[in-house]
Amino acid sequence: MGAGTHDLYGNGDDAQPATPGSYGIPPAGFRLPDATRPGTVRLQVADLERSVRYYTQVLGLREIPQVGARSPDQRQAQLAPHGDRRVLIDLRECPGAMPATRRAHLGLFHFAILLPDRASLGRFIRHLSEVGERAGAGDHLVSEAFYLTDPDGLGIEVYADRPRDTWRRQGRELMMATDPVDVRGLLREAGDTPWTGMPAGTVMGHVHLHVGDIAQADAFYAEAVGLDRTTRRYPGALFLAAGGYHHHLGTNTWAGPTATAPQPDEAQLLAWTLEVPDATSVAALLASLEAAGHPATMTGDDLLETRDPWGTRLVVTSPPAECDNPDGTRP
Repeated sequence: MGAGTHDLYGNGDDAQPATPGSYGIPPAGFRLPDATRPGTVRLQVADLERSVRYYTQVLGLREIPQVGARSPDQRQAQLAPHGDRRVLIDLRECPGAMPATRRAHLGLFHFAILLPDRASLGRFIRHLSEVGERAGAGDHLVSEAFYLTDPDGLGIEVYADRPRDTWRRQGRELMMATDPVDVRGLLREAGDTPWTGMPAGTVMGHVHLHVGDIAQADAFYAEAVGLDRTTRRYPGALFLAAGGYHHHLGTNTWAGPTATAPQPDEAQLLAWTLEVPDATSVAALLASLEAAGHPATMTGDDLLETRDPWGTRLVVTSPPAECDNPDGTRP
């Protein structure tokens, strides 16, 4: 996102409260259920140990314990918030993988981790200062966000939402922008409570992708997958969501007309996940994709895999079974 409020909305005099159902343009056919939300993102990285250190020490996630100690040749790790079983990031090692070149490739622009409240975001940015980690920032009207890059060049957003009763719309479009963040206000909100890692209630908020064409992205992610369009005003971008959220998916053409898919030996997004409420919703999405001419496969009763027109893999599943132990392991 790169435009301020004035650039997109003029003086904003015609802004109205974004009450439920007053904004968003739904698809003509299949529409994802309101309870749809992003799940795990799967990333390919060059050095698993380096990435685990970054995601635990800088980002504040925890590695889900494996059965026994992770062996030196194990090339996978899963990361979750503290006190929470939900896996947000699945790391897969490709030794020596080349760094991601975000402005030249299709696929991941960033994935976005949503903290449960503004105070947690304030503690997080204070932690970044303490460890000497630099971050970009943007107040998007519906949220406040900070941007980082992992050791492989993969983009990350960490953010907190503003209360929904503060969101505004123009016509059917939700108002979003990129304005300066009130960092001092966030730090005041944090109080004296120390940062102890990403807290329970932290989830994957959205994924933002480089695509080759906005009209094709609209046809695939809105009309075939079933997301609502929420905002179109950013030049070269389209934002989509289910259930009236500001966006579960961002798409943009900012990588340029010559952008290509990443090579197999490059750090990259391998897959991202949408979780829908039940297996019936998965089956309905499969029918919608097939009717629109997009290949999709079922691997099990409630897990669907497809690819967008630029090869980015999307996994759709109903919620996973809960683990019985608080550390994320099974008995």
